[in-house]
Amino acid sequence: MARTSTPSPRTVEAAPAVAEVDTSFLETLVGYNARRAALAAIDRFLEGMAPYQLKPVDFSVLSLIHHNPGITSRQLCATLGILPPNLVGMLNALEKRELLSRMPHPRDGRAMGLHLTPGGQKLVRDAERTAAGLEAEIGARLSPSELQTLIRLLKKVYKPGRP
Repeated sequence: MARTSTPSPRTVEAAPAVAEVDTSFLETLVGYNARRAALAAIDRFLEGMAPYQLKPVDFSVLSLIHHNPGITSRQLCATLGILPPNLVGMLNALEKRELLSRMPHPRDGRAMGLHLTPGGQKLVRDAERTAAGLEAEIGARLSPSELQTLIRLLKKVYKPGRP
């Protein structure tokens, strides 16, 4: 029976160590760059929203209700790309925190309009002020013109067909 030999560990050449990671290909990808920028912004956002006990999606939901009193769950789902079962639990938790209330919709008897409570209104005003400060921090590396251009271009990616 023929014996196959395996190289001894001493005779195998070690693979060269990577001194610097080459990300040049990844950096040509919109998704990679958008994700890296989003992660940096979200990390800072999470820190800033911790006193309010808000995750980014909670903040978005409350802000939309604040600026659109009476908005329906269906409208929130469509605007934010949230699945209805996920939104139900979130709304229940926000309602339990006494930040929002549901009232019958004036034109659609099957729907409930969402409204902020006085405590919810105060929390959103404070959280939005904090968010504006965080955005200013994040955007400080860009000129005002660059920041406007970045936002306009990002919207072209996630809102196809809109200028």
